[in-house]
Amino acid sequence: MEDTVEVYMDESVEIPCLYTFTKTPEMVMVQWFVREREGNRVRISYSDLTMQKVDEDTSYSDRISVQSNSDGETLTIQDVKLSDEREFFCQVSGLAAGNGEGRTLLKVFHPPEPPVIEGVLSGVSVSSDSPAKIASCETRDGFPKPNITWYRDHIPIHPANGLVNVVTLVTRESSGLYTVQSDLHYKVTKEDKDSHFSCEVSYFVPAAVRTSESKGINITVHYPTSSVEIWKESPEGLVKEGDTVEIRCQGDGNPPAPIIFNREQSDVELDSYHGLLVLKEVSRADSDVYECHSLDLDAVNHDEVVDTLQLTVHYLDPAVVMPKDSEVMLKGESLTATCNALSSLETATVWFKDGIEVGRGHIMQLQDATFDTAGQYDCAVTVPSLPGLQTSGSVHIIVQGAPQMKDAEREIEQTEKVGGWLNLSCEVRGYPRPAITWSITGSQSWREVVKRETEEQVHSVVMLKVTTDIVAVCNSTNDFGIETKIYNIRSIPFSQTPTARKTSVDNSGVIIVVIIVSILLLAILGSVFYFLYKKGKLPCGRSGKQEIINAYSTKEKTSKDDIVVEMKAKKTEESVLLKGVNGEKKPLNDQNNILSS
Repeated sequence: MEDTVEVYMDESVEIPCLYTFTKTPEMVMVQWFVREREGNRVRISYSDLTMQKVDEDTSYSDRISVQSNSDGETLTIQDVKLSDEREFFCQVSGLAAGNGEGRTLLKVFHPPEPPVIEGVLSGVSVSSDSPAKIASCETRDGFPKPNITWYRDHIPIHPANGLVNVVTLVTRESSGLYTVQSDLHYKVTKEDKDSHFSCEVSYFVPAAVRTSESKGINITVHYPTSSVEIWKESPEGLVKEGDTVEIRCQGDGNPPAPIIFNREQSDVELDSYHGLLVLKEVSRADSDVYECHSLDLDAVNHDEVVDTLQLTVHYLDPAVVMPKDSEVMLKGESLTATCNALSSLETATVWFKDGIEVGRGHIMQLQDATFDTAGQYDCAVTVPSLPGLQTSGSVHIIVQGAPQMKDAEREIEQTEKVGGWLNLSCEVRGYPRPAITWSITGSQSWREVVKRETEEQVHSVVMLKVTTDIVAVCNSTNDFGIETKIYNIRSIPFSQTPTARKTSVDNSGVIIVVIIVSILLLAILGSVFYFLYKKGKLPCGRSGKQEIINAYSTKEKTSKDDIVVEMKAKKTEESVLLKGVNGEKKPLNDQNNILSS
């Protein structure tokens, strides 16, 4: 038989019993026994050549079976229990052939549950004189009894006097399984604040040893403050006047000790909250060395736990421009202007005029001044290393001088038709501002329609009607001189247009037609009177005839005279119509005679 047979709890197991004889036995009897806890043996099975049975009223009566073969027997146990871990005996008797007995120890195993680790909820102080409990590890329901090993950062922890102590509690449950609890007592140091502790359970299984490791935990270590660190939290970079500055201080103790702030040369405690000092709208007066102290009474030398910070508040004073406000120059003169601002950092200056950069540097040179030189000059002072710092100033330059016409021409020749209107412009610069007067000869119809004035400039526009040649003079004067601009305007007489001539011709044609019709009507009327006279229808003598003829002649002459006057005024071709048949021009009396006859 095998010395030991191993099996997991609740499984089945077979225990073989093999035997041989030196000679053939007449009968073989095999009995199976088990040792009780008290030490006595109890038979659980019997077999021979004629029968095989399981003994009744034992703890194995319903859980075992025996199978025989030519080499021996095999005992099978179902649903193995922890109580089955005992010795089993196989007794063989061949009568005269001999007898013998063998035994096997049945070992039963049950893997424990994975270990559960818990750290202490309160922190552990490094100031403790003896190891303090920092964690507990437990594994349940194992058989045989499992073992627990502690690790720090995956390195085994072994008991050490005054440093490490492991307390193990083993509990045998009613089921026969073991529960093992292990408490780790450890003298922590400051370095343990970042360490991870874990426990490992080792246990036996059939033909092997296995392990199961817990998760790692970090414990809270309490240690005094040994140093503090102070730094400027905001703003980033350099500090300027008007900023809000936040200074943070933190110690390396746990739990964090209270922090106080003060200036280096003052014992007055500054208002702070949880290690944060806030300085609002700082000025250059806030520049100083700031200290922070830890109030950790557990510290060995708490008075020496201090750190310092140099705070420098940078500033830029308002710009000072020389000359101040305004400066009067004469045309052609030169001027040096300066712009300076006191600052804790290096500055840069740029000059502008009407928004356009005209120079760089603290000094601006104005050479050979003209009216274009006049105006406001702005200087902008900045701190390149601290963009938020900037200031500005200005100076107003006034250039005095005699009037100066905007146009280069001083005498302008123009032509315009009679009856036309002209706009004459005169624009002058100068300081003091010039006065403009107009002197116009040759036109009474003129007026000033535009007059615009600035500090050093005047613009005047007059509108006039051209009736004849005109001379217009613009005079501009101030305290420094006079400037004149002359317009010579030559008038062009009005000429008839083709449309007017066409209209005149058309009117003349209408008049000619009227004259011809009138002549024909007079001729017809004279013929009628002559016919009536021959027939004796008109009782009148020669004198009456003569009066009629004279009347007709007078009327015709009057008409003809009017026609001649109109023709002379209009220069028409009526004279052609009054010619005779042979093309000669007849006197009016001759024409009358023709009508009479």
